[in-house]
Amino acid sequence: MKINKEGYKIIGIAGVICLLIWWAFYRLLVSHSSVTLMWSGAVFLLLFWFFIVAFFREPRRVRIHDEDLVFAPCDGRVVVTEVVAENEYLHEEMLQISIFMSITNVHMNWVPVAGEVEYYKYHPGRFLVAWHPKSSVENERTTTVVRMASGQKVLFRQIAGLIARRIISYMKVGHVVEQNSVCGFIKFGSRVDVLVPRNSQLLVDLGDATVGSQTPIARLPKA
Repeated sequence: MKINKEGYKIIGIAGVICLLIWWAFYRLLVSHSSVTLMWSGAVFLLLFWFFIVAFFREPRRVRIHDEDLVFAPCDGRVVVTEVVAENEYLHEEMLQISIFMSITNVHMNWVPVAGEVEYYKYHPGRFLVAWHPKSSVENERTTTVVRMASGQKVLFRQIAGLIARRIISYMKVGHVVEQNSVCGFIKFGSRVDVLVPRNSQLLVDLGDATVGSQTPIARLPKA
């Protein structure tokens, strides 16, 4: 299993902390002959560390290219499909598709369409639960707009959740990005919003599971 580079530091720190806790248990319990309790604690700490490692797993996936489709930017479940007024940059009504990532999902993020990054901004903010309606405008988040070769624009937001406190984005204005290339990572639970032209064809329903870079979520209108 390949581990994403964003996890190296956290995995190392978690490993050291687990070792220190186990050493403290050992010093405390060995004199009381509590061998079962001591090794139970060791197993629990090892499983916890493996959970941290698994959180930063980086799956191998086929990179799909289709200029008519918008792909899911992350693993998770669809929690919003509605028309909204986008007032940060595009200033028009857009079809919003929001995907919630649980703590057990892969937390890598992928670019849903190919094109040039026209706009990028990081917003500090609150840490409401990621499925809260106000999380899209009040939580810590990034906003990226990609202008496609057709001239159509797609906006997506990485949104921090109640547990997630660190958003990683590799997007820079002026960069040309490939569809379904890696665009970032969100640590420990979060959400991604994708806003496409209002007259796009929705390809997912509420509650549908998505696989990042593999599941088409909308079909763009003809330019």
